Amino acid sequence: MQFKKITDLQLNGKTVFIRTDMNVPLKDGKVSDDTRIRAGLTTIKYALDNGANVIVATHLGRPTEGEIAPADMVKPVADDLAKLLGINIPVISDWQSAGVDFSASKVVMLENVRCNKGEKKNVDELGKQYAALCDIFCYDAFATAHRAEASTNAVGNNAKEVCAGLLMSKELDSLAKAVATPAKPVVAVVAGSKVSTKLTILDNLADKVDVLIVGGGILNTFMLAKGAKIGASLAEADLVAEAKKVMDKMEARGAKVPLPQDVVVATEFSANAKAIEKSVANVADNEMILDIGSKFADELADILKNAGTIIWNGPVGVFEFDQFANGTKVVAQAIADSKGFSLAGGGDTIAAINKFDIFDKISYVSTAGGALLEFLEGKELPAVTLLTSRYNK
Repeated sequence: MQFKKITDLQLNGKTVFIRTDMNVPLKDGKVSDDTRIRAGLTTIKYALDNGANVIVATHLGRPTEGEIAPADMVKPVADDLAKLLGINIPVISDWQSAGVDFSASKVVMLENVRCNKGEKKNVDELGKQYAALCDIFCYDAFATAHRAEASTNAVGNNAKEVCAGLLMSKELDSLAKAVATPAKPVVAVVAGSKVSTKLTILDNLADKVDVLIVGGGILNTFMLAKGAKIGASLAEADLVAEAKKVMDKMEARGAKVPLPQDVVVATEFSANAKAIEKSVANVADNEMILDIGSKFADELADILKNAGTIIWNGPVGVFEFDQFANGTKVVAQAIADSKGFSLAGGGDTIAAINKFDIFDKISYVSTAGGALLEFLEGKELPAVTLLTSRYNK
């Protein structure tokens, strides 16, 4: 992927329109978690330090286009950002008629972009209006990279110059390192409750990785495809054939999908359920597999510690319950200890990373959900298409 980065451009005296992702939770009219705001700080600070005026644009919640309800207003976000930067940040709601004035501050924030008619349908005229405000459009919201909307796509098609922000650049560089140009051997950990939600990802990775580790309900379906006993475990019998196709594809390439010889089971799904570790061959009809066994966890740890590249999406067991968390803990620690490049993403994955306190030991943690999954599926993301198409323009 070749694309311009904000660090490639001369910013002094320019107006930079930064499309960021500050879609944060609010409570009692105030930001309750400003992680995403802090993540966008580096690009904004870089632009300011290099003499630019900055327009910050973000969506917030799911408003109705053409209407601005109090709950949809971005003022709490602007106030939080203002505190972090130590400057005043006005919110501009009438920019379509009055434009943008930087006399009060070098940073302004547009009102919630999803309140603008034509935003979600990527209306070109709205994109032109955004582009008319600036000299440079800077894309810094990977979480929206899989959506083509006016503030993420049409604006870029009409802006004088287009670049990626520091956060977006790091995300794309990390994805390229993990998927496009990975160091071998490449190991992917893909887990979740259902094969159906990640079938395309599994199929795409089966063409690329050396080892595909599956976990959760996905593992149960793969075990079923191999004729293993899974008792009353969550699985998708109608997708057994698809699971077998993935394994056959891997085997044909000399790659592998490891399956367990031991598992942790229980007769009920609850925080108080009694965990029993046993051989797969001894799983009873009324037992559910809720974690991988300790021998299999150690086997996976050896694979991960020697990996050149690791892609991790999903915990391998019901890690929310401590008695079924060992498999995910061992896998997580092995990824943290690996000398290879590791890319992790997805809500449950981040929850596991935080639970086992290894955030700083993962090479790159992506907070994006849908965009990351679509990238792993091999889909072309509108944001990537925009940035690469504008590379030489």
